[in-house]
Amino acid sequence: MLILLAFIIVFHITSAALLFISTIDNAWWVGDNFSADVWRVCTTNTSTCMAITDDFNEYQSIQAVQAAMILSTIFCCVAFLVFILQLFRLKQGERFVLTSVIQLLSCLCVMIAASIYTDRHEELHQSHGYVMEVSKGQYGYSFVLAWIAFAFTLISGVMYLVLRKRK
Repeated sequence: MLILLAFIIVFHITSAALLFISTIDNAWWVGDNFSADVWRVCTTNTSTCMAITDDFNEYQSIQAVQAAMILSTIFCCVAFLVFILQLFRLKQGERFVLTSVIQLLSCLCVMIAASIYTDRHEELHQSHGYVMEVSKGQYGYSFVLAWIAFAFTLISGVMYLVLRKRK
């Protein structure tokens, strides 16, 4: 049981780390001389960054992605704290339902964020607010990490749902 508990804790911390990296790092959309995320666009040649503001087309979509990723990260961290609290407070044989629900909410938020970005990426990168041509890019590793974090949070949410506290 101790090994299973250690595995679940490591899995949850990995999920949180993936969410933090994918939310913060500047690599959702990358090209030859630029990298972009949901916060800013940076040129790799001159190392200058420009914040994404309401001057950009589809700024509401970017804000939705930002909000969903932040909520996902917060839910994942709260789920871990609730798990630790439930670990010592639950009676034997009870399930970690509250932890599971919060983790599945995190899963839902990251899925919403990545789905919005996937659906709206063409319109997002056609804006006249960019100083460089960003439409000729591809998905970066932060975008891929967001989808991997979706899978990890889904799996850990289901694990908490089936997990019973044993001796």
